[in-house]
Amino acid sequence: MRSIRFVLSLLFAPVLFALVTLAMPSPSLAQFGVLISIPPPYLPVYEQPVIPGPGYLWTPGYWAWSPEYGEYYWVPGTWVLPPQVGVLWTPGYWEWGDNTFLWNPGYWGPQIGFYGGVNYGFGYTGDDYEGGYWNNGAFFYNRAVNNITNVTNITNIYNKTVITNVTVNNVSYHGGQGGLTAQPTAAQRAAARERHIPPTVEQTQQQHAASTNRALLASVNHGKPPIAATSKPGVFSGRGVVAAKEAAPYHRAARRL
Repeated sequence: MRSIRFVLSLLFAPVLFALVTLAMPSPSLAQFGVLISIPPPYLPVYEQPVIPGPGYLWTPGYWAWSPEYGEYYWVPGTWVLPPQVGVLWTPGYWEWGDNTFLWNPGYWGPQIGFYGGVNYGFGYTGDDYEGGYWNNGAFFYNRAVNNITNVTNITNIYNKTVITNVTVNNVSYHGGQGGLTAQPTAAQRAAARERHIPPTVEQTQQQHAASTNRALLASVNHGKPPIAATSKPGVFSGRGVVAAKEAAPYHRAARRL
């Protein structure tokens, strides 16, 4: 009887191991033996492309990390259609913690949450969003921070000068040496507890396309990406593609363990 139990335990051990493995949470970047010890480059200076049509919302560009190349690459800002009416985009941001730089991904939600105090521009002042608002199922655009020039089929427009209380220095990360020191407000902490919607398929495609374009690697463009923003996600050539106007301070790639 004991021999039968022993044989059965040998037969089912691989299955149990597989089930336990599947139940384990996904390992973090640091658990793979990679520490990103160099901060991302500063945000480049670029102009916003013209909005492609009504209903599109602006999602700012950002520096992402490439495990393949072991360095940062630029994901161009772009206009996207939100996943549903009434939601706003809270950008992701880099944060220093546990002796490495960690990425906090962006999300869609009814309120703007905390995004590290990063001044992404075009309404994203670092502590709020002044690019527009929803009203009765329609989005109203602030002409002062959105490029809706010569767009005749968008009538929900107002003009409000944006005054920010943060210093505009193009720093792209929170915490650590030289990083931003903003803290979330009570409203932003409440927004963090709300139901969130992940990036849309188009946003994911935008990041994937950027990750395969060597010209967007920081070591290649030295903080001045040739494709800083696009009118539509995934379209990296032709009209609607905007290059960076000024180079941002550039840091060499992080060390790898």
